[in-house]
Amino acid sequence: MRIIGGNFKGKKVFQPLDKTTRPLKDLVKESIFNILQHSNKFMFKIEKSNVLDLFSGVGSFGIECLSRNVKFLTFVENHSNALSILKKNLNNLKGIKNFMIIDEDVYKKNCLNNLNTKFDLIFIDPPYSQENIEEIFELILEAKILKTNGILIIHRSKKKSEKLPKFLKIVEQKTYGISKIMFLKLV
Repeated sequence: MRIIGGNFKGKKVFQPLDKTTRPLKDLVKESIFNILQHSNKFMFKIEKSNVLDLFSGVGSFGIECLSRNVKFLTFVENHSNALSILKKNLNNLKGIKNFMIIDEDVYKKNCLNNLNTKFDLIFIDPPYSQENIEEIFELILEAKILKTNGILIIHRSKKKSEKLPKFLKIVEQKTYGISKIMFLKLV
């Protein structure tokens, strides 16, 4: 797996040896960034954005954002194996300092409430087996961390069907192999 665009294009992203972490495939990443850059359904400039990467894993999405000059990136990951690889991947990006890592469970109430930033983009990539995804949407709304015109992107198994809360709407949805990507906005 490699960085597909920006300043670090072609640089290797280290992957986990265990099977509990599922890194985002390059094809899916490329599609997400093409949609963000070219869709007329929302206005988004990566260079001016604060991005929150929930369930960061080894950081493939967030690192792609850093490579594309995101304003600031916040990683949230608490799986120790993934966290050590995430740190290794970030150390491999010499000189990049516009990020922070939060080693905490996303579902802990104060995890999101303690963030002092409003985000332009929140990327959510939980394990496919995770069942209570709707709770994350509620935590995001309660913490008031998504800007009014912000974008939520969720990566899930195409077999899963989440119940979206009334305050979110699907702007775009794509399927790639066994996964789907949903772009959501506040209503």
